[in-house]
Amino acid sequence: MEAVEEVALEVSAPAGEYDRSQTTLQALSDAETYEPKIIKTANLRFETDDLSTTTSTIQQIVKKLNGQIQNDNEYKTNYALKHTMTVRVPSSNFDAFITEISKGVNYFDQKEISSQDVTEEYIDVEARIKAKQKLEERYLELLKKANQVKEMLEIERELSNIREEIEVKQGRLRYLQNRVSMSTINLEYYKTIEAKQGATVSYGSKMWNAVKSGFNSISSFFIRLLHLWPFILIFVIVFILIRRRLKRKK
Repeated sequence: MEAVEEVALEVSAPAGEYDRSQTTLQALSDAETYEPKIIKTANLRFETDDLSTTTSTIQQIVKKLNGQIQNDNEYKTNYALKHTMTVRVPSSNFDAFITEISKGVNYFDQKEISSQDVTEEYIDVEARIKAKQKLEERYLELLKKANQVKEMLEIERELSNIREEIEVKQGRLRYLQNRVSMSTINLEYYKTIEAKQGATVSYGSKMWNAVKSGFNSISSFFIRLLHLWPFILIFVIVFILIRRRLKRKK
């Protein structure tokens, strides 16, 4: 058990996501030679005269730049036909995509382009994975030498925790790698249309609607009266008592 405790003491649990272990700090000191990890994102919104032609053009640009379309939706409102699309393209082709898509656009209602530098987090996660993997190797060596069942169980529990932490960090690293390698562009383009005039309503329909409206008004009136019945009852009783008193005086 002393060997297990000795290994455990060498690794301090992180106080937060970005706490720096000695391994991480060493990796960050070499960050100048590390290739920057940048997540690029764009949100574009513009008007078009022809949705079909614009959609076809975008599809050709995506194919040309080795991208992919993740989401593709088209819908209609009272004033416009709209099309939304989420496109992923290799980060090296991000600027080329923005340039290509801008050629047929007179102006953008919205054009937001952002770059997020995740180099530090990327290095940190990578370093933590390596540190945990080294710790895992040491525990595996201890497991081979363990003789007591209690000691073996203790080591296996530590190994399970370490492997879980490694898997979480590897998942985060894969996410960062995907976001860095493939940029995301959210597109929304639309065609303005005239609002349709309502269909002419016949005279008979107008009369029937008026009757229904009047009936609904009467119903609402009686429902409100039902809520006031205690006050109406008190008013009637008071009225009767006053009337009887006046008759007696006469």
